[in-house]
Amino acid sequence: MREQYRTTELSAADLAPEPIGQFARWFKETAANPAIHEPNAMIVSTATPDGRPSSRTVLLKHYDATGFVFFTNYASRKGRELAANPYTSLLFPWHPLARQVIVTGRAVRIAREETVAYFRTRPHGSQLGAWASPQSDVIPSRADLLNRYAELAARYPESEKVPVPPEWGGIRVVPETVEFWQGHENRLHDRLRYVHEEGAGWRVERLAP
Repeated sequence: MREQYRTTELSAADLAPEPIGQFARWFKETAANPAIHEPNAMIVSTATPDGRPSSRTVLLKHYDATGFVFFTNYASRKGRELAANPYTSLLFPWHPLARQVIVTGRAVRIAREETVAYFRTRPHGSQLGAWASPQSDVIPSRADLLNRYAELAARYPESEKVPVPPEWGGIRVVPETVEFWQGHENRLHDRLRYVHEEGAGWRVERLAP
């Protein structure tokens, strides 16, 4: 099960001066490609303080010069792990384009007002779901989860404003490195990585594939 990637070369001269600009270029191309479902899907990897890793797919909701933002239950496994060990990585697996973007950095919680503003844009059902699910906890059954949801739906019909759960909010990953991976034939892939240097901005280095 092996595929030869036939793509154009990625050179440092072609990159934007900083990684968010380059990410914006690739994300625009990815979002325009009908072969890619949910281009904002990313794998978030965390680890406990003693190095035990875990990964899951979440949706990127915002990005800018300050970092990459997603939302979660802070009491979930990833929320607990990030609270104890804030270092994390994000992986965008854009396979139809033979591309990946890998971000490493430090996770910080966003301001509560930013969380509230985003929560208000979510569909009503998703707002209820944030309350119904004690994310990552063991639950008796799916029926139990559906019963929780039904109770909340009765308490907060479409006409009612759903309050923001206290343990739910946004996390911003402030990048320290951002790698742009472009697949090529014979495993001679391009791997260009931005590295942030305190007080000196970003430098780009090429990695062996």
